[in-house]
Amino acid sequence: MVRSAHPTCSPPEPAMRLPRASGILLHPTSLPGPFGSGDFGPDAYRFVDWLAAAGQKLWQILPLGGIGPGNSPYMSSSAFAGNVLLIDLIDLQAHGWLSADDLEPDAGFDASSLNFAAVHPWRMERLRRAAENFLISASAEQRQDYINFCIKQGGWLNDYALFMSLADHHGWQDWCDWPSGLARRQQSALETAAQQHAPRVAFWKFCQWNFFRQWKKLRTYANERGIQIVGDAPIFIAAQSAEVWARQDLFELDSNGRPHVVAGVPPDAFSETGQRWGNPLYRWSAHAKENYHWWIQRIRRSFELVDILRIDHFRGFAAHWEIPGSDEHAMNGRWVTGPGAALFKAIAQALGPMPIIAEDLGVITPDVEALRVQFEFPGMRILHFAFGSGDESRNANAYLPHNYTQDAVVYTGTHDNDTTQGWWATISEAERQHVRDYLACSGDDIHWTLIRAACASVADTAIHPMQDILGLGSEARMNFPGKAEGYWQWRFEWAQLEARHAELLASLCRLYRR
Repeated sequence: MVRSAHPTCSPPEPAMRLPRASGILLHPTSLPGPFGSGDFGPDAYRFVDWLAAAGQKLWQILPLGGIGPGNSPYMSSSAFAGNVLLIDLIDLQAHGWLSADDLEPDAGFDASSLNFAAVHPWRMERLRRAAENFLISASAEQRQDYINFCIKQGGWLNDYALFMSLADHHGWQDWCDWPSGLARRQQSALETAAQQHAPRVAFWKFCQWNFFRQWKKLRTYANERGIQIVGDAPIFIAAQSAEVWARQDLFELDSNGRPHVVAGVPPDAFSETGQRWGNPLYRWSAHAKENYHWWIQRIRRSFELVDILRIDHFRGFAAHWEIPGSDEHAMNGRWVTGPGAALFKAIAQALGPMPIIAEDLGVITPDVEALRVQFEFPGMRILHFAFGSGDESRNANAYLPHNYTQDAVVYTGTHDNDTTQGWWATISEAERQHVRDYLACSGDDIHWTLIRAACASVADTAIHPMQDILGLGSEARMNFPGKAEGYWQWRFEWAQLEARHAELLASLCRLYRR
């Protein structure tokens, strides 16, 4: 496990490296299952068994929070709550809160793709039925467990449940358009709303109780089989979220509660106009005044769910791209200094050593690298970025394996990349020849060639997207940065997995000591 720098020491206390290991990148929504989307049900446990048989020690997931615009898990309605669409409905049936008829699949479900339009309303209706039956038939022990959860998680759960209830009541319009007493969180208005919407509030708390207890059971099952969970924490959260509503003072909002500046990245290889994510930016001065308490709580809650945490867009802590809120693109943004080391010192002082991976992709300047190195967080290396057509790229490219250091996490590609087969089909012939020369390969089974290169590298951690294990093309791509619709839908089917997939992975782990 990684240990970050001790906050009271200068220079920082030396950190332990992540153990040499291999893992699979697969979000739970991409699992097989009968109800339109992967979840925490039997197929998740079967996947853990497959990971163990394949010699894998890590299961990397995307953010577990609720989905936002475009169905993205990076635009969640809460930084603390879980995605209720991941709740295992078979478990709810086993408790007597759903019937067999309730679990008759919808005609719109697709085994190979997540049809959000069909899945979301169907699953939400089943959760409502389960909540109603829980109120009628739950045992004393179950009720007490639910109450204990609500008390323990009350610091975020009360605001979240009220926020979701009000958002539902107001047709999911932006919270800043709610009646002013609610938008500005006047105490009398909040108390009245909590009473008026008590059944809705209880429903959302019931959902979170199920999410957390089911995930805890699944994570324990994985840990007992030598599998650690690598989670993902987006640096930013959605404007339409419980935390922005609850702590408006911590975000760059105008007098009406709308973001006057928003997050994104400048023009790059993914987009000529940059990426306008639209998340509100943090008012870092306000965070500093309370010694980053909100962030400390966020990291603490994250580690209640996962064993290792990847922090997305790490470079934003050194400096972030600030875009005028009125702009529709990211071209007119500017770099603004972030909290830097002060944030991570506060986290380390409060929580101690934490196993964190820094997503250091994109425009990386010396101050970003210095921040990562100071706290000895492993960075990321992407093999798809390694091979260029010009001579200048042949040696200096940091993504080429001969330039790796041990404190790195190497991927063939991430959820934002095309699959390796899709990438191979679209790169230039000069780039393909560079791959052939560098890896001494023909290009056949290019996905396994890159998986082998990742495993053979000195990087302590190698992560392989499940799509690459299966050798799938661009049709299985999970996301395309800058495109708001049509992604996050891919699912695999057990029929696609062959015995050789686990055997090959296990043999690579033995060969390269992972």
